[in-house]
Amino acid sequence: MRSTRRIAAFAALGLTLAACSSEAGNQAAEESSAAPTVAEDVDFPAGSTMAALNEAGTITVGTKYDQPGFGLLNPQSGDPEGFDVEIAKLIAAELGIAEDDITWTETVSANREPFIQNGQVDMVVATYTINDARKQVVDFAGPYYLAGQDIMVAEGNPEGIEGPDDLAGKTVCSVEGSTPAQNIRDNYPEAQLTTYDVYSKCADDLRNGNVQAVTTDNVILTGLVAGSDGAFELVGNPFTEEPYGIGLALGDTDFRNFVNDVLEEAFEDGRYADAWDRTAGSITGEEAPEPPAVDRY
Repeated sequence: MRSTRRIAAFAALGLTLAACSSEAGNQAAEESSAAPTVAEDVDFPAGSTMAALNEAGTITVGTKYDQPGFGLLNPQSGDPEGFDVEIAKLIAAELGIAEDDITWTETVSANREPFIQNGQVDMVVATYTINDARKQVVDFAGPYYLAGQDIMVAEGNPEGIEGPDDLAGKTVCSVEGSTPAQNIRDNYPEAQLTTYDVYSKCADDLRNGNVQAVTTDNVILTGLVAGSDGAFELVGNPFTEEPYGIGLALGDTDFRNFVNDVLEEAFEDGRYADAWDRTAGSITGEEAPEPPAVDRY
């Protein structure tokens, strides 16, 4: 929830919203400097995805490039940084793949399933909510984090928006292909929904007064608030539960089980909490959350 302490922490960080900011890139580089230990002499079943990736010595990961704390492009290195990125590095390391051998591919909400289905990426770690519709076309490992849909408004909340029911008659922005956008369409049809491919465009519209609110997962909005230099605030009233998972090719049960094993081990041995503290935790000022139970469906 929004608090004076959190807003003060945001200001102290001095993050910028634009992914091209060198200041944000420098800070992210400092926060994400610890590389996971790469497994050596690993042995995987012949013909498995794990064996193929280990032999290739590289993995292609889809993630987002415009979300501070979870996936933000560092303009100096050309690589994304954040909690999602660190989770992907942990999995790659257990495959025997170093972080320098990861190929990053920018994914937005609308192209995550196609990228997996077409083999353009080996996995997607990109604030990716697990739901039954998506499970028809891709598999999910996890969840590794539980978020909730919330609302971001201009500083001072001039429209008095306290929850989704207050969006009626208001212009609200989200991202096409996201569960928050679909939730507004399905359950709050009186809101006037505008969609883009990335949330940074929604933030621009809110700053310019073209929309009255932006809605998506609270952790994404937290990063946008942090980079707004006081222009935005979070309503702080989550109204859904969004379990973040790792998207994989449909039917690759062995790979899904492997990734779930890695996640559970990272939950227990402190690597998960360390990844959080160096990325999203440095923005929210909050300790690492209790990891959710992995769903081995």
